Amino acid sequence: MLVVGLTGGIGSGKSTVSTRLAAAGAVVVDADAITREVQQPGTEVFDAMVERFGPGIVGPDGALDRPAVADIVFGDPEALRDLNAIVHPAVGAEIVRRMTELADSDSVVVLDVPLMVESKNAYPVAGLLVVDIDPEVAVRRLVEQRGMREADVRARMTRQATREERLARADFVIHNDGTLDDLATQVDAAWEWIATLR
Repeated sequence: MLVVGLTGGIGSGKSTVSTRLAAAGAVVVDADAITREVQQPGTEVFDAMVERFGPGIVGPDGALDRPAVADIVFGDPEALRDLNAIVHPAVGAEIVRRMTELADSDSVVVLDVPLMVESKNAYPVAGLLVVDIDPEVAVRRLVEQRGMREADVRARMTRQATREERLARADFVIHNDGTLDDLATQVDAAWEWIATLR
């Protein structure tokens, strides 16, 4: 197993990059997707979140109302700490479980973790791939394409590593300020770079 880290700030296009790497043959272990899985109704994490933050975080369909959770935690450091204490151990355990399953394989594993730089090498990787974008472009894309509120995007950005901190840790950088074709070319180059790490 060869493990490569993938990270980038909110709105950087990391999901698009991981999808293309998966199409090239990588096995993607996606921390965001795992977070959504462990927060499904009926899980211990879901129940603990409702107990801590109240029934207002549950939508009419019975699933987690993510914007309601964001409204609570992103303006309240104590609430954010409590949320992380509920969610992060479960996500970490599932990442470890999946990595253990893949350990004896020949797979190229892309470990897609938004806060990889912030977590100070919690997961050993052969190299770190950073998707970089001008923060103002990221804000605009998230507001226009995902319908997020600008204030929410900026609040989340303040809790992530800076662009400069991510770039300082990068072993390979994909610049995502251009078109999808530009991005595809760079992902292909990143895949060639990953092959050199074996």
